[in-house]
Amino acid sequence: MNSVRMFLDSFNGAVGKSTFGRIFRLQGCGHDREIKNTKFTTEIRAGLTTFFTMAYIIAVNASVLSATGGNCVCKATATDALCDKDNDYADCVADLNRSLITATAALSGFSSFLFGFVTNMPVCLGPGMGLNAYFAYQIVGYHGSGLISYNLALTAVFVEGFIFIFLSLIGMRQWLVKAIPVSLKIASACGIGLFLSEIGLSYSAGIGAITGAKNTPLEVGGCPSQYLDDSGSCQTHRMTSPTMWIGIFCGGIFTAYLMTYKVKSAMIAGIALVSILSWPRDTPFTYFPHNPQGDERFNFFKKVINFHPIGTLNVLDWNVSKDPTRFVLTLFTFLYVDIIDCTATLYSMARFSGVVDAETGDFPRSTLAYCTDALCISIGALLGCSPVTAFIESGAGIAEGGKTGLTAMTCGICFLISMFFAPIFASIPPWATGCTLILVGCLMMRQIVSVNWRYIGDAVPAFVTVMFIPFGYSAAYGLIAGLMTYAALNGLIYLTKVISRGYVVPDDEDHREYWTIKPHGKLPWFITASQLLAGRIGHHNGQQKDTTSIKSGESQVEIRGDSKNLDQELDAVVVIPKDPRDEVLRKTQSQDWC
Repeated sequence: MNSVRMFLDSFNGAVGKSTFGRIFRLQGCGHDREIKNTKFTTEIRAGLTTFFTMAYIIAVNASVLSATGGNCVCKATATDALCDKDNDYADCVADLNRSLITATAALSGFSSFLFGFVTNMPVCLGPGMGLNAYFAYQIVGYHGSGLISYNLALTAVFVEGFIFIFLSLIGMRQWLVKAIPVSLKIASACGIGLFLSEIGLSYSAGIGAITGAKNTPLEVGGCPSQYLDDSGSCQTHRMTSPTMWIGIFCGGIFTAYLMTYKVKSAMIAGIALVSILSWPRDTPFTYFPHNPQGDERFNFFKKVINFHPIGTLNVLDWNVSKDPTRFVLTLFTFLYVDIIDCTATLYSMARFSGVVDAETGDFPRSTLAYCTDALCISIGALLGCSPVTAFIESGAGIAEGGKTGLTAMTCGICFLISMFFAPIFASIPPWATGCTLILVGCLMMRQIVSVNWRYIGDAVPAFVTVMFIPFGYSAAYGLIAGLMTYAALNGLIYLTKVISRGYVVPDDEDHREYWTIKPHGKLPWFITASQLLAGRIGHHNGQQKDTTSIKSGESQVEIRGDSKNLDQELDAVVVIPKDPRDEVLRKTQSQDWC
C-alpha cells in the first residue's frame, strides 16, 4: 500500500508541475491562483462519483420527455383522444425514448466537458429534472395535449438560450438572481422537489401509486394497467400492482438504505436492481410482456451495444406565426423559470465549491459560466431536449474532493461513452426510476429548514410557493404565486409603517429577512455606466463641488464630492489622531520584523 501511495503521490506531483496541471491550477503548478490540495487522481475519482450519482437522468429524462410524444403523429379518435391505445403511436414513442436517451447522454457529456474546461469548476450540466417536467407536462403536455407542440417548444428553448447569453454578458442574469428574496429561492427548489415526487408516484414516469380522480384531485392507484379506466383511474385492484411493489422495495427502500451508509452510487444501484429484475420475460413485473410492444422492446434490448441515431436532431419549428401568442407566453415562461432554476442552482454550486467572493457575491469566470450554461441550452434544443442546468448532484463530486474542471470533464467523458449503450438505458422501466425521482425530491426538500419561518412576511410566501408548485403542477405558476404573495403582504406592512410613521410595526419585525432592490455585490455594467454618464453630464453642466478638509492633530483627510452626499461620506471616514508615540512604536516593530 505504501508503494502504491508513493507512486500516486509521485504521479500527482508530476501532473501538477506540468503544463496540464498549470491549466487547471493543480497543486504544485506554481500558478499565482493555484488551488490548494488538488490532485489529478482525486479529480478523476470525484468525476466518476458525480457521474454515478447523476447517471439516472439518462433514463429518467428520456422517460419524462418521451411522454410528450415528441414529433410522433397521433391519429386521435373519439374513444382514444390521446392515442393511448394506438400501437403505431406507441412504437413511435418507444423509438423517441431511445433517441432521447442518446440525446440526453450526448448533451450531458458535451455540456459537462465544455463547462469544466471553460470555467475550471467541478460542476456538471444536464437537462434539469424540474425543467424537463415543466417542459413535458405543462408546456407540451402528455402526448402533445399542452399549450404548444413539441417542435415549437424546442424553438422557444433555442431562442431562450441566446437571450440568456445576452443577459449574462450585460450582467443582468447575475444581478436578477440576487434580487429575489432568499426564502423564495429556497422554497422554489423545495417545491420542485415535491413536484418531482408527484411525478415519481404517477403512472407515466413512476411507480403508479397515485392516479387522477373524478371527485377528488388525486386518489390512490397502484392497480395493474388492465384495470385502469379511460380517465386513468383504478376501477378495482388498487395497490396490487407487482411493478409498483417491486419499485417501492427494490428501488426506493433499497436505495434509501444504501444512502444511509453514504454509498455514492446508491441511486444507480437501485435503478439497476429493479431493471434487472424486470428484464426476464416470464414474470408478473416484466418490462417485456409477450405482446407486440413487449416483443419490439425485447428485440432492441438484445442488441446491448448499439448507437441509436438521434431522431430528434434539429426538429425545431420556426413557423411561429401559427400560434404567436402562446409561443411568446412559452418563451417568457421559460425565461423566468430558468432565471430561477438555472442561475440559482449554478450560483449555489459555486458557493458549495467555496469559490464565491464574500465581498462581491460573485465567483471567478461567472460570465463565462453563465454564457456556457446558456449556450448549452440552445444546443440542447437542437438535440430535442429541455433546458440544461447545473446539477445539484455535482455536490457529490465536490464532497469527494473535486475542486477543478477536471471533475466535470471526467463526468462528461463518462456520459459520452454511455451513448453507445442505448439499448440498456432504453430498457429501464418507469417503475425503476419512479422512486429515484421521489428520493431526489427528498434531497431537494432538505433545505426547507433554511426558509425564514420566524417572520410571517417571509414564511407565508415561501409556503405558498412550496404548496402551489406540486398542487398546481407547475413550477412557474408556483413561483409567480409566491412572488405575488410576497409583494402584497410585505407591501401592506410597509404602507402601514409609513402611514403610522413607524408606530405600527409587526412585533417580530426584527426577524424579517433582509431584502433590497439593490442586492449586495456588483451592479450590472449598464447601470453603473448610466450612473457614470449622468455624473459626467452633471459635472459639465456646472454643478458645484464642495471640498472639505477634516483635521485632527497632524492627520488630514480630504473629501471631495457633492454637498448632498457629504454626510454619507463623512460617516464612512474614520479619522485617528496622530500620536508621536505611534511613530516610535512603528519603528520598533519594523526593527523586530527585520
